[in-house]
Amino acid sequence: MINNKGTALITGASTGIGATYADRLARRGFGLILVARDEERLNALAAKLRQSGGVAVDVIKADLTTQAGRAAVERRLADDAAITMLVNNAGMAATGTLTEIDPDRLETMVELNVIAVMRLAAAAARAFAARNRGTIINIASVLALAPERFNGVYSGTKAFVLNLSLSMQQELAASGVQVQAVLPGATRTEIWDRSGTDINHFPAEILMEVDELVDAALAGLDAREPVTIPSLPDQADFEAYTKARFALGPNLSKSRAAARYKILESAAP
Repeated sequence: MINNKGTALITGASTGIGATYADRLARRGFGLILVARDEERLNALAAKLRQSGGVAVDVIKADLTTQAGRAAVERRLADDAAITMLVNNAGMAATGTLTEIDPDRLETMVELNVIAVMRLAAAAARAFAARNRGTIINIASVLALAPERFNGVYSGTKAFVLNLSLSMQQELAASGVQVQAVLPGATRTEIWDRSGTDINHFPAEILMEVDELVDAALAGLDAREPVTIPSLPDQADFEAYTKARFALGPNLSKSRAAARYKILESAAP
């Protein structure tokens, strides 16, 4: 296969969403750089993709919860001019409340879901903007819009990814760099086992298979959607949400408090 798309760097690529992106992007003609901690799985997937897709596949063993791991991937994004896409997918979850979960585990989750995503997005943005070409896909979650449904640290990390993506879209609009935020709902991946959640307890009607998720996300990318929610039937619903959010804008920062907070003052004798 002739590679005319450049190379896609995919984090969390050894299984699940990342591995499926690798398969789909190989079919689209991208070379691949696969990043994850599990080198054995990475090498097995790379060998499979080289054989089935005839594409160039490189692997980087890196723990993105560490500064050294992040720095290695940042350097590759900065130095490799063949890279035209970043799929910022690596992430983890934790089940329980703020008072129940070990704070060290929560801190690790923030390192992976926030710090790594931010630093890799920044490295890719700098490199792509300089070439006026590239695509950044940030994998968030529908829980960015529904923090009451899961623990607040996880949903908070995904709200960060959404906010980062929306800001990047404005910053990079004139540079030719496309930024997409993907907000999956519950998806059948290993993240649930690792978080201590039994996925078999989920109602079948809310659980999406990973192939369906990635195919929908790539269809959204092709349609140049800034935010893709694969299970959302009507994109107009999200546009209405965005319009309502923008409507708050003129009143979010003023020199005086709103009159409704001065009721007690006016009622004082």
